[in-house]
Amino acid sequence: MARRLFELAQEWKRLAGPGREAAAVGAELLARWAEPHRRYHTLDHLWSVLAAVDQLADAARDVDSVRYAAWFHDAVYRGEPGADEENSAQLAELLLPSCGLSTERVAEVARLVRITADHSPPPGDADAEVLCDADLAVLAADEEEYAAYAAAVRQEYAHVSDVDFARGRTAVLRELLAAPRLYRTREGHEWWEERARANLAAEIARLAEQASGFTPSQS
Repeated sequence: MARRLFELAQEWKRLAGPGREAAAVGAELLARWAEPHRRYHTLDHLWSVLAAVDQLADAARDVDSVRYAAWFHDAVYRGEPGADEENSAQLAELLLPSCGLSTERVAEVARLVRITADHSPPPGDADAEVLCDADLAVLAADEEEYAAYAAAVRQEYAHVSDVDFARGRTAVLRELLAAPRLYRTREGHEWWEERARANLAAEIARLAEQASGFTPSQS
């Protein structure tokens, strides 16, 4: 964790500059992303999203606004879909002015964060497309990394029974698969779409197999 903290601190400094107030915001963000209750939405996830944004940078209109949104998109995480994104957007609105960002740019970053609640950017919204694609890039991971991702998501919902988790997770995965495109950018679609759909289908099959082993008392 120490190495990842250092790497991310350097990334934040490159983005926000070396000022004292910007450094304080970066420190708060890193502390939030390192909270002990997190299992998937961790420093490593933040690092991966930032790396994917870099890969898709040419597709963005204002890639630095996308980077700020990546830093804030799960800065508040309590396992409450919708509420987490809204609270993270409000945190961006609170903290980013001290980094010297204009009112307009702060509003844009907060808007991008809110879109990650459902990963459905409006058509032609290039920066939202880049952010959402970067956030979902993990779905196209190799078999080992995807298995680790799925296990970490399960750990974040450890308070939910196996039966309820399988039902809820399957519904989420089926909704993703039903979308005409998982990735909205041309690059993301070309690089990741096929592999991500295969991963989602395989996880649905595993969840169905696990569900078949539940006893009636578990349902």
